[in-house]
Amino acid sequence: MLKFFFWSLLCINAVLLAYGQGYLGNFSGNEREPARMKNQANASRLTLVSAAQASAAGERASVAQALVAAPQPERAACIEAGDFTLPEARRFEAQLAALELGERQTRHSVAEQEITSHIVYIQPQGSKEAAERQTAELRNMGVTNYFVIADNSPLKWGISLGVFKSAAAAQSLLAALNKKGVRGARVGARGYNKIAYRFQDLDAGTRARLEDIKQGFPGQQLRSCS
Repeated sequence: MLKFFFWSLLCINAVLLAYGQGYLGNFSGNEREPARMKNQANASRLTLVSAAQASAAGERASVAQALVAAPQPERAACIEAGDFTLPEARRFEAQLAALELGERQTRHSVAEQEITSHIVYIQPQGSKEAAERQTAELRNMGVTNYFVIADNSPLKWGISLGVFKSAAAAQSLLAALNKKGVRGARVGARGYNKIAYRFQDLDAGTRARLEDIKQGFPGQQLRSCS
């Protein structure tokens, strides 16, 4: 009888030991510990790292979060400079080259015109032949200083009677021609439209450099685009 109890206790202890070591699995899944490890999702991709590596990774994550949370520098949506005369525009553009703005910089003409001269003329006659008939009439009136405008300007086949720097000089010639009986002559201003520049998406540093360049052009201002 004692032998029976001895061997019974020995068997029970052996079973308990095997269960404790995981060799008998568990009651719910009936699977052993080694098998469970193999069935873990992406178990082969798990990598053990040192405490220093884990700390460095945490610091990198903190820096990334700080960069995302940090306020972005303010940028100017669109500002404009002008109105420049043609010589001013050439100097201004030469200095803008250092900013390397590319497509963020554009130029356009404005309605205000820079007057360079004043012309006394007879309006276009419609054709070369009609212009020549008009010049024949001028010669009969004693007018010899003229030429037919033959370029592709709006005054093509008109007749120029004189070009002057000042409006007063042009008006003096017009008065003299009227005394000779010339009718239809008039004074017109000649020149070119002024130029303005637009700048988009400028950061504070670039805006400050643009302000410095503008200081060399006291008559100009930077303003928001209209």
